Amino acid sequence: MTGLIPSADKRVQNSECQKRRLVVQNYHGEKLVGILHDARSRELVIVCHGFQSSKERIPMVNLAAALEKDGISVFRFDFAGNGESEGSFQYGNYNREVEDLRVVVQFFREKRYVITAIVGHSKGGNVVLLYASKYKDAHTVVNISGRFNLLRGMERRLGKDFIQRIKRDGFIDVKNRRGELAYRVTAENLMDRESTDTHTACLLIPQDCKVLTVHGSMDKMVPAEDALEFAKFISNHELCIIEDADHEYTCHQDELIRIVLKFLKAHQDKDKDTSSKQSPFTGADKPIHSRI
Repeated sequence: MTGLIPSADKRVQNSECQKRRLVVQNYHGEKLVGILHDARSRELVIVCHGFQSSKERIPMVNLAAALEKDGISVFRFDFAGNGESEGSFQYGNYNREVEDLRVVVQFFREKRYVITAIVGHSKGGNVVLLYASKYKDAHTVVNISGRFNLLRGMERRLGKDFIQRIKRDGFIDVKNRRGELAYRVTAENLMDRESTDTHTACLLIPQDCKVLTVHGSMDKMVPAEDALEFAKFISNHELCIIEDADHEYTCHQDELIRIVLKFLKAHQDKDKDTSSKQSPFTGADKPIHSRI
């Protein structure tokens, strides 16, 4: 049985809330490290980072700070093999990260928090959607710059002849800008990514799960066309394209936060209005039509 281990009481005080470092053990015995922004609310948003990233990336930190200021508790954490968390980084690994998110959700539910939303940036956007399609217990999901077509983007990281090199050598070593080894990609890693079916996952997301996709029109990492594909296949979906924004929303942090906060608050209020009429696990809201 998976252990869920709170870390030593390592706290940082500020005027609005208390930040606390927590450790949650995943199904593989690896310690996942995260920061809880405790706004003295049992309503909690979980924020997930992207590929080879961490909880300290600017979009995650800024979103957490904005939600905390608005009185909503937030937990941002590092997936296994990323940031401060234990484990080795693995290319692909979508389903393993879904399971990391699962143990985090279970940890906070055992602590009597209400998970009001799961939010993911880039690969984290894929993870929260895959989670919603598998576990059916997420009712508000925000996908920021996720990739719909996972067969694209590999050449950019692995090189034009990556398939031939994998077949020949059994692996590809990817180096960083300093020429140092960043990570190794094996045939198994490649198969994991290629077999992750985003299209089917989108179709399996329950209609009572409200999904927002946000994407930058100038995203050179994941094209904005991918956002349009999510809009086609998720039944209860809202789409917002931020003009001139890049993958990290470098010059559009305020706009990103405003859009996400508005969506979360709107549906949080709606859920409160309908909670006396229907179970939060079985009720269905009217679908939100996608828009640009």
